[in-house]
Parts: sequence; C-alpha cells; structure tokens
Amino acid sequence: MNLTELYSRFLECGTVTTDSRNCPEGSMFIALKGETFNGNAFAAQALAKGCRYAVVDEAEYAGERCILVDDCLKTLQQLANYHRKQLKTPVIGITGTNGKTTTKELVSSVLGKKYNILFTQGNLNNHIGVPMTLLRLTKAHQMAVVEMGANHPGEINTLVHIAEPDYGLITNVGKAHLLGFGSFEGVIKTKGELYDYLREKGNATVFIQNENPYLNGIAHGLNCIRYGQTPGLFISGKLTSCSPFLAFEWTSGEHTHQVQTRLIGSYNLDNALAAIAVGTYFGVAAEDICQALSEYTPQNNRSQLVDTGHNQLIVDAYNANPTSMTAALENFRQIKASPKMVILGDMRELGEASLIEHQKIIRLLDEYRFERVLLVGPEFAKATSAYEHFNNVDEVKKALEQNKPEGFTILIKGSNSLKLSLLPTSL
Repeated sequence: MNLTELYSRFLECGTVTTDSRNCPEGSMFIALKGETFNGNAFAAQALAKGCRYAVVDEAEYAGERCILVDDCLKTLQQLANYHRKQLKTPVIGITGTNGKTTTKELVSSVLGKKYNILFTQGNLNNHIGVPMTLLRLTKAHQMAVVEMGANHPGEINTLVHIAEPDYGLITNVGKAHLLGFGSFEGVIKTKGELYDYLREKGNATVFIQNENPYLNGIAHGLNCIRYGQTPGLFISGKLTSCSPFLAFEWTSGEHTHQVQTRLIGSYNLDNALAAIAVGTYFGVAAEDICQALSEYTPQNNRSQLVDTGHNQLIVDAYNANPTSMTAALENFRQIKASPKMVILGDMRELGEASLIEHQKIIRLLDEYRFERVLLVGPEFAKATSAYEHFNNVDEVKKALEQNKPEGFTILIKGSNSLKLSLLPTSL
C-alpha cells in the first residue's frame, strides 16, 4: 500500500495509537518495536479493542484489517509528514538544552489566547512523539507548537524533516547528553540543525535570545526576532523579583508591562520573554500575554513549589545537566529563606566529562554553604565525600523518614532516572 492510500485509511480513522492498551474506537494502531516489546504481537489485540486498522511490518501478524508495511516507525513518520503537508498549518519548532518544555508550554499558553493551538503534550518530543503530535492536527488548528528533543547528533535534523517548521526557537545550548553528542560542540551543532533547516527553506524567522553567543554564532542568514535583557530589542525584559516566584517587567516599543508568575527560578525569565516575543510577533494583545503568563502553573516536577506542612519544597526533579543544575543552585542561593537544604541527584549521560562536571557542582555547594546537603548516586560519590551521600532514592527516603527535617526550604534536583520526585512524601 502506498502512502496516499494509507493516508486515506488514516482519514477514515482520524486518530493513531501505538499502545494496544489505549485503543479509541475506530483508530489506527501502528505496531512499533522497542528493546523489550514488539508491537506486531499486539495487533490482533488492538483490533479486538476497537481499532479499525493495524499497521504491521512482520508478515506473520498481517491478518484481517492489517496493513503490511516495510517499517512501522518510518511509516509513522512519513504519514505524519504527509498529513502536515496536506493541512499546511504554520508550525513553530522549539528545541534547546534547557527550558524547551517550559517554553513550549508558555508559548502555547500565550498563543492560545488568540488562536486554536495544537502543541506537544508533556515531553513527547522524540522521533515518535513528534509524528504523533502532528497526526493530532486538524483543520480547526490555526497553529502548531512542536517541541523537539535530541540526545545524539542528527536527531533534530530528522525531526525537522518530519515537522517542517516555518518558525524556530532554540532556548539555549548547554552541557547535556555529552555521552551521546560527544562534546559541547556536538550539542551546538545538533540543536543548530533547526536553524540549518530553516536557512535552507529560505526567508525563515527565528526567535533568538539576544545575549546568547552560541546561538548568535549559528543564526546567520536568518530573520532574527530578538528578545532578552538588553534595552531596545523586539522584546526586552528585566527581573524584578524571584523569591521564590519570578516577577519581571517587559517592554515592547514604548510600552512596559509587569508580570507576576507562578514560575520558580530567575532562569525562567528567558523562557517567558521567548513566549512574549512569539505572542507579540503573532499579534496577541499585551494584556492577554501577561494574563497567560501569570496563570500558567508548572507541572511534571519542573520547578514546582510544594508545601508539605513540614517544609517548603522546590521540586525540579525531571531532569538535570550541568547548566540547569548550576542555574538552579544559583537561584536557590538568592531565595530569601532559612534554613535551606539541597537534595541533588546525579547528572546522567555526561560521559568522560561526568567527574569534572560533578566536581564543579561540589565547588558551588562549598561556596554557597547551605545548611544541609544530601547527594544521591554514584557520580556524586566519585566527586566528593564531604556531604551526606546515598546510593538511591530509597536510602534517602528511609533517612528522611527516620529524621524528618522541619521548617526547611528544600531544593530537589536530579536526573529523572533517579526518581527524586518520590521524595516529597517523606518531607
């Protein structure tokens, strides 16, 4: 079956699923494979649960109402790209080392004040999540905001050729996934693949953080809409408070506006200014932009404030890399509270740079002198013996439950795989 014929079957269904446990009536099941599963084996089950068709790539599973293809993953990506081309919906592509999910959420909240927006759910930003997002597009959507993540070279290039964005935004570049990228230069090159695609497309617009030398270094030949803390930009902003919630003012032309957010961390100022730049560019009224930013509440353990009745927690346990860890600690130092505790988990996927980068974090802890420091994971164990150390989250929970802290403001940050998000119940 060729792609055009497959697309007509998709239009009959209207929705796609890759999970045989979640089969909306009349949907299309696409049998993906992973390290520990083979979706082909669940095709019959998906059909029995309500799917109209099942797309498989192993002939032995190609029963009634099954569509046999060469490669289900490639078919999913091709189908999404074809759908995107048919609808011609303007697409904004967002990537970056830190802040891309928060920025995507803020941009979508702002644009949603004027337009019917489709945007990436959660952090479904990889080679599967991006096509699944695009396949949710309908004629009713006026714009799409698509987040793109990467942990190895060439991945953004793959995603942009699926999503074919019309506009681009790279939040920043930092030292993350160095094991996959090989070097910081590899990070810059891969994130820059979004710019490369738009440059080849011609007459393309990007929203760029004005003070970022790495982004400015790769943005040649693009129409740059600049935001940042330098006066006179398309959007200029200035921090006014961050204890703990971010408050700031922003200026467009001769008009200045005040915003009080529910975001924790001065590092979120750039994310908010990015959303303002996008919203202003697309004609969203200033008062609507301010309202969208003030109403947004972070989710998914991303700088969430949690009051347990015993302690105030800043839970930022979704991810961690040297850039975001440093920013979180610097921000935590500035918060007016006492006493303070930090619980930090290993920063994963740093390769040969891991020991050096963890030692840099230790030097920050030595300098900032928080009242109590708990470290979790083998990488921090290699870097120092000066602080309380635990092998895993279960050990931390046990220690905290035996001697529960009272009256602390506590920062919890680490790579998601350490599961530090489980700690609030013990605090």
